[in-house]
Amino acid sequence: MTALPGLSLPGLSLAPALAPSSTETRTQDLPAGSEYRFEVPFTRTLRLRLLSGTAELFGTELAPNSKDAYTLSGTKGAVYTWHGCRLELAGEPESEYVAEETQMTSYANLHFALENAREKAETQKEIGPRVLVVGPENAGKTSLCKILTAYATKSGRQPVVVNLDPRQGLLSIPGALTATTFASVLDVEEAGGWGSSPISGPSAVPVKMPLVYQYGLGSPEEGKTFRPLVTRIALAVTSRLEEDEQARASGCIIDTAGASSHGKGGVYENITHIISEFSVNVLLVLGSERLYSDLSRKFSNRPSEDLISVIKLDKSGGCVDREEAYMQQLRQSQIRSYFFGQGSNNLSPHTHWASYSSIKILKINDASAGVGSSFLPGDDDDDVYGSTTAPIYETVAPSPAILNCLLAVTNASMTDRHEAIRDSSIKGYIYVADVDDTKEKVRLLAPLSGAIPTTAMVMGTFPEDVSGLVG
Repeated sequence: MTALPGLSLPGLSLAPALAPSSTETRTQDLPAGSEYRFEVPFTRTLRLRLLSGTAELFGTELAPNSKDAYTLSGTKGAVYTWHGCRLELAGEPESEYVAEETQMTSYANLHFALENAREKAETQKEIGPRVLVVGPENAGKTSLCKILTAYATKSGRQPVVVNLDPRQGLLSIPGALTATTFASVLDVEEAGGWGSSPISGPSAVPVKMPLVYQYGLGSPEEGKTFRPLVTRIALAVTSRLEEDEQARASGCIIDTAGASSHGKGGVYENITHIISEFSVNVLLVLGSERLYSDLSRKFSNRPSEDLISVIKLDKSGGCVDREEAYMQQLRQSQIRSYFFGQGSNNLSPHTHWASYSSIKILKINDASAGVGSSFLPGDDDDDVYGSTTAPIYETVAPSPAILNCLLAVTNASMTDRHEAIRDSSIKGYIYVADVDDTKEKVRLLAPLSGAIPTTAMVMGTFPEDVSGLVG
């Protein structure tokens, strides 16, 4: 079981599990236009300092001659330099090498093209480029989104970053879909490389304020709630871009799951739905000639007012396949960080017992199907569009079966319609630490002290249960 470094709280079975790293330092000189690629497992750390020159990690510029080194664990990354640099390294990564062939020039040119579009949008007081990134698994989609976001914020922009990959925890626990306006530097030391939010722990850099929706499944191809949630998030993002002058010209950057790029017979329903709802006008295709060909035929010949630029980008040579064991460790690390903090920034979550009768839990009903109102925001009138053939959720009675589960605390009441609960944003998460079926009580772990909210709580099947989070 992986634990967080330096974490030792009474009553918690979380002894530090990090292997001692070498304290010996070494230097690494990088020529201009090269990058230092590394893979660090969760049981080790890599400490990195920029001694001279300039360098960046996924687009975020590293501070030169910093007193404190950047500490990285459980991550796969690359430090790139445009003009050459010298790094000081300490620790034992699982893999490390210097590469001189990278895609960073292509990514920089893409950023400049987006900046030109933003300047035009700013002049005309219109919404800036709406960028959708698609491609197969492990093609570098999320890394590209980080780079474009970092470059945009460095240029004084405030892009809205949308995560539609439930397997990635962007400023939230995996299993959620999020939208966040970025106006400050990304935190490269955080496990996901984005930073932290008020609901995901402390940060040395300004926190971000994500809008979080619970999906609770591992793939957008599962269930019937993905596209309705895309519609809800698109409404929120479009409203933000229309009302916020600073974010308007910056546009949005949308990350997607590899599963959305599989398609069926050349038909990509989820990609088409995302493009329609967000009015996407820049479509980036990574690492797939077939996907690029299919999407070019479908979207390149539109009228000028609905024109979509379909751009093919090569997969970076630094992209590696992330084994399921690594992804599971990453998810568990993000969950632990949510409740207990990360590194030296420890949090003090609260546990208390609650009776069965005081909590109301819903679970996604696998039988929920049909189009009708399931594709509409919760406040729309079902009499106009029809109704679903099965309820979206089913009520779950507290029992030992919910042990080690995560519950998403919504802003909706249990008496609200299921569509309204589905479309409700998330306050936060609680963890079921223990169940006493004899006394009909559950022990809950929450980020804050105080009474558990009486609003609807939603339980999903993803991410997997985390056992032993509380001793």
